[in-house]
Amino acid sequence: MAVIEIKGLTKDFETGFWRKRPVRALESLCLQVEKGEVFGFLGPNGAGKTTTLKLLMNLLRPTAGSATILGEPIGSVTMRRRIGYLPENPYFYDYLTAEEFLLYVGRLFGLSWVESKRKVDLLLDSVGLAASRHLQLRKFSKGMLQRIGIAQAVLNDPEVVFLDEPMSGLDPLGRREVRLVISSLKDKGVTVFFSSHILSDVEALCDRVAIMNRGQLQAAGALHDILKVKIEGHEIILTGWASDFVAGLKGISDRLETIGDRLHIRAGSSGQLEKILSYAIAQGAELISVNPIRSSLEDFFFQEVSGRALGGDAA
Repeated sequence: MAVIEIKGLTKDFETGFWRKRPVRALESLCLQVEKGEVFGFLGPNGAGKTTTLKLLMNLLRPTAGSATILGEPIGSVTMRRRIGYLPENPYFYDYLTAEEFLLYVGRLFGLSWVESKRKVDLLLDSVGLAASRHLQLRKFSKGMLQRIGIAQAVLNDPEVVFLDEPMSGLDPLGRREVRLVISSLKDKGVTVFFSSHILSDVEALCDRVAIMNRGQLQAAGALHDILKVKIEGHEIILTGWASDFVAGLKGISDRLETIGDRLHIRAGSSGQLEKILSYAIAQGAELISVNPIRSSLEDFFFQEVSGRALGGDAA
């Protein structure tokens, strides 16, 4: 079941001083996000990612098109209780401590004091801020603010969570903690829609992705479907090979590397793969593994946006 449905969503902004002219930041976007999946929204600066999220949050009004979340139009107030949102550059009441701020958010959602306190304790621990609970937000680093933003976005046990660049400003430890939070949300059946430029995180977390460029959708689909068509060959790993084994491979493949006692050989075609395996078996080498070589999400992403002029600041 689609919990987010976007139909022809379009947004124009006016630029200029005397003679204003429209600039299209998002053009006829159509997407569906299914219940319980982690959906990655990718694109360079100016691709329309943040514009899309602001439209879905009703912070901007669309020029054309429509969208629904949990079966309700994006302007629905009751639907807001069922979602969570972290903007790209969050700003919080910085005179409050981390604990005070989250307790305040809990009260806004109508949670009792006892329930708010219980959830705040759990969330501060899960995002690695338990030791900073009594520190004012004005003393937080950008990465710490990002983590408190994640906590407030999931405080109300939302059915859908929207995260705009949730890994921004985080060190490797912070990114790991956020990945664990997103994975735990998925385990609970929560739908997560997040934009990111950190492709390794997207590849590790997402079920499906959409790639945007200059306000237009370039590609969308299940991550394994996008990547599996990009197989570029195979890597054969052998051990127990004799000293003259490599010399005999020269006529078959010259793309090889020795790492410790293992020989890594790259085959560019199925025919080449067959010859290498036949030769290895005949020479008595021990086969460790045969692995397909495919493009990473990063490779696919840059293939999709290469050759196109990148836009300005409409991300």
